[in-house]
Amino acid sequence: MLIDIATKHRDQLTIGLAQIAPLWLNRDATIAKILRTVEDAADKHCHIVVFGEAILPGYPFWIERTNGARFNSPLQKDFYAYYLDQAIHVESGHLRPLCVVAREKRIAIVVGCIERAQDRGGHSVYCSLVYIDQYGEIQAIHRKLMPTYEERLVWAQGDGHGLRVHRLGAFTIGCLNCWENWMPLVRSALYAQGEDLHIAIWPGGLHNTQDITLWVRSKVERKAGIW
Repeated sequence: MLIDIATKHRDQLTIGLAQIAPLWLNRDATIAKILRTVEDAADKHCHIVVFGEAILPGYPFWIERTNGARFNSPLQKDFYAYYLDQAIHVESGHLRPLCVVAREKRIAIVVGCIERAQDRGGHSVYCSLVYIDQYGEIQAIHRKLMPTYEERLVWAQGDGHGLRVHRLGAFTIGCLNCWENWMPLVRSALYAQGEDLHIAIWPGGLHNTQDITLWVRSKVERKAGIW
């Protein structure tokens, strides 16, 4: 899906919304699929392409289907150990291929990752949102502030360090994960930095996606003078 958003000054930004599924819990295969999608978006003249929450390497769906809170369960231990093994470790260069294609194609990337963060001890995983600019530089890693419901069995709590905005063309972009898009103070932190284009990423779920996306879209259109 492509969206053109024009301001009253006729500046334009073409956004690619990558509505694709991961190769679940397969980091390398999912990265390869993301790279193909980035190249496709660049060929369609997108300035930025956006991927869903936790797409790399996948959302922890097993929790609610396998009694994920069961104490001392060998099954849960095995699942979690494998999840950590397939998580993104930025310091090891797992995102380097995305940086390379961003630089070569001059396209920015927003991607949801399960991150095993070295600067947080390396033993927890976070639901992270990564912004890679059109020059191939990782400009911010935002770790989801509060995992929702059963997500708390897997993901650690994030912090405000990654609440940053990014200039792309005529726009100032801010990004949040899932339920964070309903948090007024978190949104206010981005507004205070001049955000005028908001990117809300989700793992799926039609009801939430429609409610938030339509609200964000109307806000952006009002500011751009096209609504």
